[in-house]
Amino acid sequence: MNRRRLGRNGPEVSAIGLGCMGMSEFYGAADEAESIAVIHRALDLGVNFLDTADMYGRGHNEELVGRAIAGRRDEVVLATKFGIVRSDDPDARGVDGSPAYVKKAAEASLKRLGVDHIDLYYLHRRDPDVPIEETVGAMAELVAEGKVGRLGLSEVSAETLRRAHATHPIAALQSEYSLFTRDIEAEILPAARELGVALVAYSPISRGLLGGTLPPAGELPDDDFRKRHPRFTGENGARNEELVAEVRKIAEEAGCTAAQLALAWLLSRGEDVIPIPGTKRLRYLEENAAAAGVTLTPDQLAALEAAVPGGARGERYVNMSLIER
Repeated sequence: MNRRRLGRNGPEVSAIGLGCMGMSEFYGAADEAESIAVIHRALDLGVNFLDTADMYGRGHNEELVGRAIAGRRDEVVLATKFGIVRSDDPDARGVDGSPAYVKKAAEASLKRLGVDHIDLYYLHRRDPDVPIEETVGAMAELVAEGKVGRLGLSEVSAETLRRAHATHPIAALQSEYSLFTRDIEAEILPAARELGVALVAYSPISRGLLGGTLPPAGELPDDDFRKRHPRFTGENGARNEELVAEVRKIAEEAGCTAAQLALAWLLSRGEDVIPIPGTKRLRYLEENAAAAGVTLTPDQLAALEAAVPGGARGERYVNMSLIER
């Protein structure tokens, strides 16, 4: 597995990481034994960059990851996130970036993960009611205490990234980035590069859409949030399926799967881009990891640009209110 650096002075991580969210929630039922086997196999393959968050499964995902890495902690660059607050309403989302909550959330994550430090600690979403300097200042205290190695942000604007970085160095910015989602290229990615911040790309296969193997949204289980997702339903879904078909043609010509093509395209965007495709299945893990060995020609890259002009149709979430731009 190739390696990339997590920020200008950060540790080396696998060029392709592993998003663990779907092992606990959002994408239908998961098998815990298989999920742990996926994490173990990832480590065996050299995929050492694991991503979780305290809100995934309301803490379950951190506990699961913690059990999976027990005894192999030194093989892992462990990232988790805080800041999104959930209630009894499964669709409701709040945010809390107050300094007191930073400390409380970190202690809870350390306990669930069963570790004494977190390698990369992200603010999952910015709290508009708290200056970013106050939130990052409290996160920096965790670094000084040895509980956190490096700091990250998720889904923030270029301006917020610069303000945060001036308070304490930011190692990574996690944002949605894929062939189907490219809005960060205008201002946010250039700002990250100016500051030496790695871009950790989540949903790099567009929640499985770019894999080209999903059934129609109406056939997905009720507990799969893509069943109601703007990019999977109605006219948007039909148009996006046409785009996926074009991507699959190029993948066949390149001798790889559509998912591998999507990941290879991201890797071609720069050495500072680190995709973290999520999966709860061994076969998809191995397919994704193998994408690190796929090199696209200039003609194939040009064909992709022509096939997906402007990205996918439809918003990235049902509710975009927590996304800062």
